[in-house]
Amino acid sequence: MRADIHPGATLPDYELPDQDGVMRRLSELQGDDPMILVLSRGRFCPKDQRQHLDLVEFKPRIDVAYTKIVTISTDDPVEAGEMRRETGADWPFLSDTERVIQKDLAIQEATDPYHDPMVPHTLVLGPGLEVHSIYCGYYFWGRPSPDELWHDLREVFKQTKPDFDPTSPVAA
Repeated sequence: MRADIHPGATLPDYELPDQDGVMRRLSELQGDDPMILVLSRGRFCPKDQRQHLDLVEFKPRIDVAYTKIVTISTDDPVEAGEMRRETGADWPFLSDTERVIQKDLAIQEATDPYHDPMVPHTLVLGPGLEVHSIYCGYYFWGRPSPDELWHDLREVFKQTKPDFDPTSPVAA
């Protein structure tokens, strides 16, 4: 990943087609909420499928926690839609067939010239596409667990929601 993308930096506001071919901008998908952004190798990757199945299982908690999820892959919109359906995901899957993000973030995977995917990453973003944490998932164990995401999102809420205090015995 290029050096200027690190915790505290702002991720570029990419605009890509979703699984239905509708152009979507990351900032519009995020709104004012934290977001989990998965930069995926694509439908062909069993590691990506497993990660998405884990996120689907975690999603009921994400839904009640004012948090968004977006996946971006180099798959075309049809393949992205298939991955979405096969895993049971209900969040947007964006398609980067032109490898704009792969090139811009310098995350081309050199070991698979056939698929020419991105090196998979998962980013936890605070409001305004501010990078809170980055996980490199080239190896499966580099991908964040739901517990790690929970911890990261708690930290984002501490930083961005003035009334959020998980240690307080009284709700605000």
